[in-house]
Amino acid sequence: MKILVLDVGGTHVKILLSGRRSKLQFDSGPKMTAAVMAATAKKMAADAGWKYDVVSIGFPGPVMHNMPVAEPHNLGPGWMGFDFRRAFGCPVKMLNDAAMQAMGSYEGRRMLFLGLGTGLGSAMIVDSVLEPLELAHLPYKKGKSYEDYVGLAGLQRLGKKKWRKNVAEVVIKLKTAMQADYVVIGGGNARLLKRLPADTRLGDNNNAFRGGFRLWQKQGHVTRRQNVVHK
Repeated sequence: MKILVLDVGGTHVKILLSGRRSKLQFDSGPKMTAAVMAATAKKMAADAGWKYDVVSIGFPGPVMHNMPVAEPHNLGPGWMGFDFRRAFGCPVKMLNDAAMQAMGSYEGRRMLFLGLGTGLGSAMIVDSVLEPLELAHLPYKKGKSYEDYVGLAGLQRLGKKKWRKNVAEVVIKLKTAMQADYVVIGGGNARLLKRLPADTRLGDNNNAFRGGFRLWQKQGHVTRRQNVVHK
């Protein structure tokens, strides 16, 4: 079975076919609707000669039963209620993007995943059971959210030095609150970090694709509540 994985972000959409090493990408942004995303991804895959049987989509927002339950903050409208299966002409599984990268990063016990990109993605895996989280817009300090401090807006507003300090503080606070054994930090801005708190490691953005492949595997490393995969 050939699996096409789409990692949808606030600035780019990256796609990879199982069995391939080189991924493709195109720009996203506030004007990209669900229909535009699907059409562009299909055309890019077709132009590359990629044939697939199923599709996994990592979506930058809350997802339930393979569908977005809210419009994304950094993309265009039209995601809720969009028929992705019809658009791609094959079965589609959708998961929050941070949760998908968490699936590909998990190495046992209690793991908290934080994705530092345009916003703040988050997911928790406890004893191989995945639970997507939505921590980004919870209040943090001075009337601003966690995302306001450790997302792209925080990086631009605070500068790298203060941003790194806030990232370290947020990691420690959330690790303690979630009682995690360790934290994996992924996302495009994770590379800007110099020092990491204890029991914290950098993830690999390619783990999002590994997570997308694992969604269709009968034997994998993690479990979704709606779709059990044995460790």
